[in-house]
Amino acid sequence: MEHAITIQSDDVELAATLHYPTQQTTAVQADCQRWPLIIICHGFIGSRIGVDRLFVKAARTFSAQGFFVLRFDYGGCGESTGDYGAGGLDVLIEQTRRVIDYGVSIDCVDLSRVILLGHSLGGAAAVLTAAKDHRVKTLVLWSAVAHPHNDIMRIVGKNDYEKLPLGGSIDHHGYKLTSRFFESLSQHQPFEQLRKFTGDVFVLHGTADETIPVDYAPLYQKMFWLRKEGQCDLELVYQANHTYSTTPSTTELLEKTGDWLNYTYKRNKEWNDWTI
Repeated sequence: MEHAITIQSDDVELAATLHYPTQQTTAVQADCQRWPLIIICHGFIGSRIGVDRLFVKAARTFSAQGFFVLRFDYGGCGESTGDYGAGGLDVLIEQTRRVIDYGVSIDCVDLSRVILLGHSLGGAAAVLTAAKDHRVKTLVLWSAVAHPHNDIMRIVGKNDYEKLPLGGSIDHHGYKLTSRFFESLSQHQPFEQLRKFTGDVFVLHGTADETIPVDYAPLYQKMFWLRKEGQCDLELVYQANHTYSTTPSTTELLEKTGDWLNYTYKRNKEWNDWTI
């Protein structure tokens, strides 16, 4: 079952879709019939649908495995109100936290299993949100941006970026990206903030990604492993592009993610049940 909702974030109305779990599996057996929650954070000028319906496919797959899934449009994207290019990562983080507010208020959500799944720039937003919001227990990063300012500047194009007037904006596919937007990107460094997150992390990246370098994936894993708490696993999806836009790539991505979430739950449950 899917339900369209609106989540308020300051003066912006975030369009969202909530997917209810359709069956209970080993991964979600818990007291009081509580289910884990996955919140999907889309990428730069994206939407909760995703390229080639990636996030729709993901949400329906995971809900069939016993997860609540909440996918939403950042302000100014998809069906949400607001102006995407007027803010920056600060705004994306705050909007993500407002979505978490809604998610944890849902009856039957297992508060010990709140998962942020971020793709591309949404991956960086997920890392930065998790670093400051302890309600996030697990991170899943798909082709995550590691250097927000440089990565987005490369996508927009250096020539266009250099035309950006101070206090002004440039047009990118109909989105007005302001100097404030790029300033915000430069002020946030996921590699510096991620150590504040102590939960488990799963990093995935396509080997044929021409948008965000696949080299970021092992760097993310290395930085996460330097923490005092939490584990980090890495998987590469061979021949997959940035948006996993073939059936084999999408299938492998979703299978690897679902399997890891199940495995992590079992591992942590067995560890918690183990006593000396």
